[in-house]
Amino acid sequence: MKNPANSQRGFTLVNAIFILVVLAALGAFMVTLSGVQSRTPVFALQGAGAYQAAQAGMEWGIARAAAGGCAASTTFTVEGFSVTVGCTTSALPIVEGTLSYHVYDLSSRASLGSYGLEGFVSRRVDARVTGP
Repeated sequence: MKNPANSQRGFTLVNAIFILVVLAALGAFMVTLSGVQSRTPVFALQGAGAYQAAQAGMEWGIARAAAGGCAASTTFTVEGFSVTVGCTTSALPIVEGTLSYHVYDLSSRASLGSYGLEGFVSRRVDARVTGP
């Protein structure tokens, strides 16, 4: 006659391996999640810095437009961010009564790092202004 205790042999080993695999997966998930949580504030600060650098480029472009002209594209560095300011203007001045002015379309983009790599951040600001 067959002993029922002998037919259950090895069942505990399968349970133990299953529990170990589940615990390892949970541990890996927690390590990944903690890594993301530690980098999120850094990315937020870099994004805010990129926005401020783009805003500084925009203010520079507006000052150039107010002085009566702007370059098609200018690139410079602000606090480590590469800032590119682009400007287009209407070919002919707009005349309203006795007033004559140009419309300038400005675009300022600030970026840090290389696209596709970790830590890359970029912000863009656009504006339309009038000037002489």
